[in-house]
Parts: sequence; C-alpha cells; structure tokens
Amino acid sequence: MFAGQVLLENLALRQQLVMLKRRHPRLSLGLLDKLFWVIARRVWSGWKRALLVVTPETVVRWHRAGFRMYWKLISRVRRQVGRKQTPKEIRELIFQMVAENPTWGAPRIHGELRMLGFDLSQRTISRWMKRAPRGTDRAKRWLAFLRNHREAIAAMDFFTVPTITFGVLYCFFIISHDRRRILHVNVTKHPTSAWIIQQLREAFPLEASHKYLIFDRDQKFGFEVIAAVKATFPSELHSAVLGRMASRSAGWEAAEETFWTTWLH
Repeated sequence: MFAGQVLLENLALRQQLVMLKRRHPRLSLGLLDKLFWVIARRVWSGWKRALLVVTPETVVRWHRAGFRMYWKLISRVRRQVGRKQTPKEIRELIFQMVAENPTWGAPRIHGELRMLGFDLSQRTISRWMKRAPRGTDRAKRWLAFLRNHREAIAAMDFFTVPTITFGVLYCFFIISHDRRRILHVNVTKHPTSAWIIQQLREAFPLEASHKYLIFDRDQKFGFEVIAAVKATFPSELHSAVLGRMASRSAGWEAAEETFWTTWLH
C-alpha cells in the first residue's frame, strides 16, 4: 500500500515537471494535464500533497466544468424518450371506429388497422379507445330519468372522517333525490356487506318508500348488498338496481358535500 502511494506521488511530480519544462512564457496546462488531475482527485486520497503548480480549488473547478460540458453535449443529442407517439390521423381513425362500431373491441380494431397498413399494438389501441369521445345521448337520457322519477329515487353512499387517533370512521347515509332529505345515517369502523344490509333494513323496515336506489361502484357494495337492494326495491318494469351507475350527477355531489360539511360541524 505504501509503495503504491509513493508511485502515485512520483507520477504526479513528474507530470508537473513536464508542464514546467514546456517552453512557454507562462505556464500552460492542456486538456490532458487537467484530465490527469481530475482523475487523480477521484482515485487518490493524497493528491493535494503532490499538487504544486495549481491549487486544489482549481482542480475542483476543472472537474465541475467538465461535468457541465459532458451534460451539455448529451443534451444536444436529440433522442426520442418513451413510447413512439401515435399520429393524430390514427387516433382520429380509432375514435371514428369506436363511434361507428360500439360493439368492436380492441382486437377487432387492431385487425382493421393492420389491414389498412397501420402497425400499432393492441394495448395502444385499447388505451386510445378509452379516450375516445363519448356521445351525450346516454347522459341526456340519464338526466331525463332522474328528473322524471325524482320522487321515487334514493341514493346511498359513504364518506370518511379521520379521527384524532389517526383512525378512519365510515359514515353511511341514504338520501332522497326529490328534497335532498337524509333518510338514514350511521357510522362504523368496519363497513362490511352485512352491516350495510342491516342499514337498509333499518332505513326501510316494512316497505321501501322509493322505487329506485342509486349507488356507485364502491367495492363495499358487493353481491350480497345488490341482492338485498333487489329484494327491498322491487320494480314492475325492470330491476330496481340502477345502481352501479354513478350517483355523482344531477346535483348529487353538491347535496352529499353539503351533508358532509354539516355533519362534521
């Protein structure tokens, strides 16, 4: 180990002697000289003791300048990063196929595009299908249904409240659509399917006063809850479970927010 240190020190001194012997009016250090000391700084702990012609701070500045120059050169080389962008004409063609053929899935559209000479992966097509513009007819029909049957519609949902001990309380409520009237409310730490079914029984002990119950795609509303809803809300025309359709429409979100804020205060 000691012999290696001596060897490095001799090499550093000889390198500086070579610089001093150059016939120039003033000391001139070339690129190789600077590179030598930058590398020595990285691999040799005693480089400062052997450095005579410049200060250690100068070597540090050389190293930083080289670092900036390296990344400046790298940034000038323009390379594409990530996935190849899908051309606009192909995106519009996918959207057109989705709009004109609602029953087509990603495999069918992928095959059609292949026949037209477009090479896209099925996964990319599936991703763009999800972004396709949706028609407004379905939303208008849903809004008309809510307005025409407001007296017969109720909705159930949860919101959470953090506790001082960093726990979470789940507040369950059922709200009437016509007057935004709270029909039932309760709180639990463990919102299981059995607990939710019990809340439905307490809210509608004899016969449901509403014909339809709306609820969202929360995992807490499992198959057992759906079965209980069907039994509690019978319909002559079709299943009473319009649920699993979002209740965030026609003012529901504002009504729930108002109830949530009032309940907390």
